[in-house]
Amino acid sequence: MVQKDRYIRFDWAVKRLLRNKANFGVLEGFLTVLLGEPIRIVEILESEGNQQRENDKFNRVDIKARNSKDEIIIVEVQNTREIYYLERILFGVAKAITEHIELGELYSQVKKVYSISILYFDIGKGNDYLYHGQNSFVGVHTGDFLEVTTKEKDAIVRKLPAEIFPEYFLIRVNEFNKVAVTPLEEWIEYLKTGIIRPDTKAPGLEEARRKLIYYNMDRAEQLAYDEHINAVMIQNDVLSTAAEEGRQEGRQEGLAEGLEQGKQEKNIENARTMKALNISSEVIQQVTGLAIKDIEEL
Repeated sequence: MVQKDRYIRFDWAVKRLLRNKANFGVLEGFLTVLLGEPIRIVEILESEGNQQRENDKFNRVDIKARNSKDEIIIVEVQNTREIYYLERILFGVAKAITEHIELGELYSQVKKVYSISILYFDIGKGNDYLYHGQNSFVGVHTGDFLEVTTKEKDAIVRKLPAEIFPEYFLIRVNEFNKVAVTPLEEWIEYLKTGIIRPDTKAPGLEEARRKLIYYNMDRAEQLAYDEHINAVMIQNDVLSTAAEEGRQEGRQEGLAEGLEQGKQEKNIENARTMKALNISSEVIQQVTGLAIKDIEEL
């Protein structure tokens, strides 16, 4: 069935809409489907993504939430490649853990953290669209999984380290190429294509169909959204084209030099195109990295 409504991309929803308590249901549905258990968001916390540089905001946006189990969930959307991405999400998780325990508190107050990355770039080699990382301690000689003794509600219980240590989910959106059957697959389909099925029963997507409609935004918000999408698309084109030109140039003069030259030439070409479309110099600078002075002289 053909989609009649135009739905807002998830990264924009994360930045503008899903931080509103009235819209928690969309995010709760997504997390419920991904984590395999009912998730209820209690509050949205201050996140690194709220403080990043203005010219990086269309590349990355994140949301940090506390759920009803007093756990921390970080959801991040990354539009373009970042070389040390794994190192950065590790730092982000470590920072979240230390931010939510006061000096002198018992270690029992350490919060479990879920790190969920929605990636629109090729992070590396792998055939799946969803990867899950979780800590476990396995006997080197016996192969058994260690259970640790801990205290919970004044009772001594045994826990697997996976119940305490952070969990990581990497969703490689561009690698999803199948007919969506399960609720999780429907969510990945929406993340990739923006399409939500009219008859969807997937948790969160039913609410998204009502609340993430492009035409429900006022005109100013629509224009800001359109500019954001345009910037993302051009940036992706710049990077993919520059990479290809760099590979060709690199065969003769070295990959690094060719990549940089190809990227710079493409940046100038894209800047001219964007100027012709009356896109502001500030947004052009965000996309291309060119100086405002150079953009205005084109």
